[in-house]
Amino acid sequence: MVTKVASTVQAVDFTSSPSQRRPRNSAELTAFTRRKGRKATTAMEPPTPAEAQPAPPRETLSRRILSELGLLSLARSPLDVKLLIAQRLVRLSAYGASTLVLVSLLRALGHSRAQAGLFMSLTLAGDVLVSLLLALAADRLLGRRAVLALGAGLMAASGLVFAAAPRSYAVLLAAAVLGVISPSGNEIGPFRAVEESVVAHLTPREDRADVYAWYSLAGTAGTALGMVTCGWAVEAATARLGWTLLDAYRAVFVAYAALGVVKLVLALALSPAVEADEKPQREASAADVSAEETTPLLPDSAPEETQTKKVNAARRWWTAMLPQLSPESKGITAALCLLFALDSFASGLAPLSWVTYYFRSRFDLDEGRLGSVFFTTSLISASSVIVASSLAKRLGNVKTMVFTHLPSAVFLALIPVPSSLPLALLFLILRACTQSMDVAPRSAFLAAVLLPGERTAVMGAVNVVKTTAQSLGPLITGVLAERDLFWVSFVAAGSLKACYDLGLLAVFKNREHRDREPRHDEEA
Repeated sequence: MVTKVASTVQAVDFTSSPSQRRPRNSAELTAFTRRKGRKATTAMEPPTPAEAQPAPPRETLSRRILSELGLLSLARSPLDVKLLIAQRLVRLSAYGASTLVLVSLLRALGHSRAQAGLFMSLTLAGDVLVSLLLALAADRLLGRRAVLALGAGLMAASGLVFAAAPRSYAVLLAAAVLGVISPSGNEIGPFRAVEESVVAHLTPREDRADVYAWYSLAGTAGTALGMVTCGWAVEAATARLGWTLLDAYRAVFVAYAALGVVKLVLALALSPAVEADEKPQREASAADVSAEETTPLLPDSAPEETQTKKVNAARRWWTAMLPQLSPESKGITAALCLLFALDSFASGLAPLSWVTYYFRSRFDLDEGRLGSVFFTTSLISASSVIVASSLAKRLGNVKTMVFTHLPSAVFLALIPVPSSLPLALLFLILRACTQSMDVAPRSAFLAAVLLPGERTAVMGAVNVVKTTAQSLGPLITGVLAERDLFWVSFVAAGSLKACYDLGLLAVFKNREHRDREPRHDEEA
């Protein structure tokens, strides 16, 4: 019986596929042989595209170009980031327009060149204090949206005061110091520090470089757009409408105030996502409340000891506010502050306001042509930044900074040498070709030589030193211009910038990064 069941099991085919069933007669044997032959032939042939594993979709050329340009990262960014970029474009357009006519307005109101230089110096000095206070209040007290809105309101108020164009020097100075007026066409006020912090807060790490690039490009494009628009608007107002130059300058600051209102609207349109995380602050406040609740009602120490404890507590609080730097970083920070202060002081000797006034007074350029000239140089400077990244990969950050910045310093010193306009413009354009090529390598260099936990504090200290040093330059240039020694400021600025370049090369030539890379536990 068992033998019969076993033979029955062997005879039964349990496979479900006909191709795997044993042939029972000659016909099935022939079909089986044919199927085996087809399978063997198919196995020897390469798979057809339909049978091969599907490959991932190829990236199109247009998408690759958009990715290289950073437009895909910009498109993925939140709406708040796009609003911040729009704010920077609007703000720098206003700065560029006001810079073109600032010195000319002060001169038209009867103020001397020395007073114009003092005006710009005090404006920069006041900006250090106002910007520092507002930047500190952005995350701790007022909130980021409130600070950006407040800055836009101050910007609009300053524009209205300058549009009224009172002849009182003190009123204009107060409006510039307490408000927001850029004497050099560059960033001023608390905006950039807050905006860059928000961009870092809302943007993924892999997209930040692209977003920051477009953020910076928006500023350069805004400055160029403001200068060319202002120049030809003043030219049209005086030539076609018969306005006086003073009335045309007032109209420029009316537009400045209007752009401040536009920026205010954009700031109010930001969402609550731009605000800093309040959790650590709430925990700190709760800790303070708990400490107050656990304080005994009756003091257990003498009044002198209590006063000493308060002084020590205040000292510890102030020490905690200061950045804690490693010994190596202290030396690096000191060297950077000295070198950047020298470069910024040189930049203050030849700010954009004084350079535009020099070409207007020396070669009698009208505002329209003047705006076109500096519109062109701004575009050249913006385009040259793209080349700097490629050079830094081959030469290193320090050598790229020096070898691109040094020629611009030489051309700056040569601007007042020729007596003809074409040659002076040639030196101005040649300077613009390499003027901004050190900006991106400088940021990369600072990130490489500083520890991650020290970068924010050190960069903030460096910016304060740079602005303070730069504030001294316009005053000196104003005094020199008053004595018909305008050319000295260009030569001195170019020479000091060359000294900065050579000093940077001597100190940091072999220090592209830290001698010892921090471990992960040290970074934490």
